[in-house]
Amino acid sequence: MNWFLSLPMNFSRVRFLGLSFSLLLIVLALFGLFSRGLNLGIDFTGGFITEFSTSQPVSQENMQRLLEKQIGEKFLLTASEEKTNWTVRQPDDANTSISKNWLAELSEEAELTRDQIQVSALDSDYIGTQIGAELINQGGLAMMAALIIIMLYLSARFEWRFALGAILALFHDVIIILGLFAWSQLEFNLTVLASLLAIIGYSLNDSIIVADRVRELMRFNKNNSLSDLINSAIKSTLTRTLITSGTTIATISAVWWLAGKPLEGFSVALFSGILVGTLSSICISATFPQVVGLNIDCYRLDPENDEEKTINY
Repeated sequence: MNWFLSLPMNFSRVRFLGLSFSLLLIVLALFGLFSRGLNLGIDFTGGFITEFSTSQPVSQENMQRLLEKQIGEKFLLTASEEKTNWTVRQPDDANTSISKNWLAELSEEAELTRDQIQVSALDSDYIGTQIGAELINQGGLAMMAALIIIMLYLSARFEWRFALGAILALFHDVIIILGLFAWSQLEFNLTVLASLLAIIGYSLNDSIIVADRVRELMRFNKNNSLSDLINSAIKSTLTRTLITSGTTIATISAVWWLAGKPLEGFSVALFSGILVGTLSSICISATFPQVVGLNIDCYRLDPENDEEKTINY
């Protein structure tokens, strides 16, 4: 993919347009979070999870209608591709619970009996609301701990403008993914939380690579403008970024397509996070330092020991 080397060097306009677009996305994401909120899954809210199978395929619409007769309307139904394995999720405040033996009553339903369809229980679990609250607290603490450790690392590794740009890129990625789940009302569960932690690491890696390249060019090209050096750094790392992002997206697309409903939220979060992380590494972590006054002389060689010396302005 060396054909990227023949592209025009000036990406300044694209970078600043991308920065403006990222700010717009953050505003929309925050508006969605405050106005609609997250659709928390049973992992966080607590409730009943029941899995059962049918001896013959049943359409989603018919099974939904039959279950409404047994347990009311407060449930979420998912099915396998063959429409023979089913998962029912009931909130903790549902009027009908597993203890009322609704699954046995379902197997005696006239419509199923007439078609000689047998219903077999596979598994059932209950998650209390207290456990759900603990999972929210522990998940939030895990994310905050990861961000704090990353901030400490970046503060020691880079000049403060680069560090701040990378940190803002991380928050940008997390906020936009949360906003996407708020607007779409996809279920936010533990697998989605795990994908957010993976997105943080992925975005950080991309931002560090671009920042390292910018710093290297600043160190040895004192006669070029800062904007040209940033453009050149993005250009030289673009091939690597596209290959890494492309292969990861291909893998996540396969999971999204083949894994079905249980991993839909995980796949959507990772797929979107990779796209957003690539955008933020170019338009935020590499562009924001220039906006807040990064100078070409912030990195230079110390003439006495020929070592790099960071100059803060």
